[in-house]
Amino acid sequence: MATIRPFRGLRPTAALAAQVASPPYDVLSREEARRMAGGNPYSFLRVNKAEIEFDDAVDPYSDEVYRRSRDNLHRLMEKGVLVRDPSPCFYAYRLTMGTHRQLGLAALCSVEEYQAGIIRKHELTRPEKVADRARHILITGAQVGPVLVAMRRNDEVMAMLHECTEAPPAVDFTADDGIRHELWVIEASEAVRRLQSGFENVPVLYIADGHHRSEAAAEAHDRLCAKHPPHRDDEPYNYFLTVIFDERELQILPYNRVVSDIGRLTPDAFMAEVAERFVVEERDGPVVPAQPHHIGMYFDHRWYELVVREGLVDDGDPVRSIDAAVLSELLLAPVLEITDIRRDKRIDFIGGIRGTDELVRLVDSGRYRVAFSLYATTVRQLMEVADAGKVMPPKSTWFEPKLRSGMVVNLLEE
Repeated sequence: MATIRPFRGLRPTAALAAQVASPPYDVLSREEARRMAGGNPYSFLRVNKAEIEFDDAVDPYSDEVYRRSRDNLHRLMEKGVLVRDPSPCFYAYRLTMGTHRQLGLAALCSVEEYQAGIIRKHELTRPEKVADRARHILITGAQVGPVLVAMRRNDEVMAMLHECTEAPPAVDFTADDGIRHELWVIEASEAVRRLQSGFENVPVLYIADGHHRSEAAAEAHDRLCAKHPPHRDDEPYNYFLTVIFDERELQILPYNRVVSDIGRLTPDAFMAEVAERFVVEERDGPVVPAQPHHIGMYFDHRWYELVVREGLVDDGDPVRSIDAAVLSELLLAPVLEITDIRRDKRIDFIGGIRGTDELVRLVDSGRYRVAFSLYATTVRQLMEVADAGKVMPPKSTWFEPKLRSGMVVNLLEE
């Protein structure tokens, strides 16, 4: 069973929430974050990406940057911009992007359950990124960015959450990108108890987005356990900040690809190689695949729909059946000789939020030679990969809308 815990959330006042809440630290470059926070002393980017307040020559992983994060967090608390709830609460967090709405539960999850595999992961992590976020946690004394967690369909929990949103939200604003963010404080003891009880029937949870943040919480936990023996089980560092969504609530957009060249092949030879592996049909306009194993390709100012030839995909393999892997195995590696898409400079990745127009723009600019639009990975595919103890293909999920940092913070002190 999955254990969830209420906490005394640190959150912005309703009047200032729109100024405080920011995109996650890892979706913006240093310069993009600096521009976004410019002129706004309350931007949470000053807490989760404090390097924006230093010259570019300053190492973002230096002690002075982490100390600035801590000082900026304390400054927001001292000014009353961020206020801590007096008793442990859960929080209902709803995001609305166009016609899509998703409602989740902000709660603490167990580090030990994460380490034991009750909370399952599907990505590898980079040690330097884990070390960065672990140091951020330890020096600021806070978990400032929530981990996006998924659970399998759970009508009981969702009914309770929707019941909690019948009252007006404590926070309600629409960000500059048009996404609406609403937060409800669930403080009534009976509602807290019912939600905890509802998770007693949840056997496992899944990290959807935020693997480095969850791994960093585990590293910080291990360091603090070693530093403060004897270890109990109720210390704040035994838990990490999450927002948990029913699988039906989440939206994964395609993660498309652009490639700078077709190697030594002529255009005719390239198309012939593609046709050996796919049924190729030219289309009048952009191809947005509507089913698995259908791939859009923009090449020489034309759109094509590629359908994988029969027998070339093992649909019984939870990883290799994902279209990001299909494209790599059937075309990128054997035809374009791109065998390591994590490191090969010839390939780049375009989040589906930017649409097929961006693929056309990039190829027509001459910067790239060919683009591919993919069928979006499903949440159920992600869960099947995690259940199998395997790793998702690189750059195969783009969750949208994204949780904002600073909506609610978990301090590592009671």
